[in-house]
Amino acid sequence: MFPEKRKNGKGLLIGYARVSTFDQNPQLQIDALVDAGVDIRHLYEEKVSGSHLNRPRLKDALEFMKKGDVLIVWKLDRLGRSLQDLIGIIEDLKKRGIGFKSLTEGIDTTTSGGMLIFHIFGSLAQFGRELTRERTLAGLEAARRQGRKGGRPRSLNNEQRETLKELIEQGKGVSHIARILNTSRFTVYREIGR
Repeated sequence: MFPEKRKNGKGLLIGYARVSTFDQNPQLQIDALVDAGVDIRHLYEEKVSGSHLNRPRLKDALEFMKKGDVLIVWKLDRLGRSLQDLIGIIEDLKKRGIGFKSLTEGIDTTTSGGMLIFHIFGSLAQFGRELTRERTLAGLEAARRQGRKGGRPRSLNNEQRETLKELIEQGKGVSHIARILNTSRFTVYREIGR
């Protein structure tokens, strides 16, 4: 779009601003990005919740950017849906030779100090995932020791399962069996598969 700036060996500053709802005003973010040197022509703005996978303007910005460019956001949570998502995006930028800056948190991956902070965040995220996994496994083990099994309870009781077996032996169809047992065909198929 503006290749002449890239020909000079200077990357572009690309801004990304996001608000979660149409009621919110992104102007604070836009002003901060422009003050940081982002040309308004290189500013990508969208109004969509961060939890949405589909963020077309972010996708456009990421596709437009080339080696030497820098993606700038007002705040980290404007870019990623989660810490893991954020780290994935920034790691992808790093592999492509693209820098990243977050104005509020003062993170700048174009500097060694900024990369250090980013790696600390990544380590903390990994540590948090491992703790969650350990707690989950410990909880499951404690439940097993107390005689509990994982998963949801079976949909049919013993009497219904016996009726199911008899109806199958009689050659009745799944829809017919489901009506008799007052359950869904999916439940009948699941019980047959056990």
